[in-house]
Amino acid sequence: MTGESGAVLGPIVGPGLHVLFVGINPSLRSAEVGHHFARPGNRFWPTLHAAGFTPRRLRPDEDAELPAHGVGVTNLVFRPTREAAQITCEELREGALALERTVALHRPRLVAVVGITAYRTAFGRPKAAIGLQPDEIGGRPVWILPNPSGLNAHYKPADFARLYAQARVYADALAAGSDQRAV
Repeated sequence: MTGESGAVLGPIVGPGLHVLFVGINPSLRSAEVGHHFARPGNRFWPTLHAAGFTPRRLRPDEDAELPAHGVGVTNLVFRPTREAAQITCEELREGALALERTVALHRPRLVAVVGITAYRTAFGRPKAAIGLQPDEIGGRPVWILPNPSGLNAHYKPADFARLYAQARVYADALAAGSDQRAV
């Protein structure tokens, strides 16, 4: 997606990803500056650090550094909006199909979808809950996490850190050869 600045906001992936984080769609600010989770108030970057994914708190303009830490980022939908509620169910379902292909190609240890409502709609799983899912995406295990948007007031920073760290520990266990379905 090209923002007003002409920057392209696409997936950030690489070989050997521990976790591929899947956002719902870019904010208008992210599209404008060409960096993921760039909207002021978004808690993605502090959460990644607090959960142990990065050795320091990265800024949105450092998102290209994520693969060096075993982390990738993409979206279900690449059309930027003011809020995720502006995305249609059809767009989410189409995004799910595209995500299957992306995951099958890049084979991260774990796919972490950040947004339970979007996941439920995109993958037809109305009863999905936060945490490890019984289904896979692109042949890889799936973990649902709360959306770090500043618009999501249901979780505090400590909750985000704890929940994201659980996904990190699980992805690390997959590398150690642990059973994918044991938590």
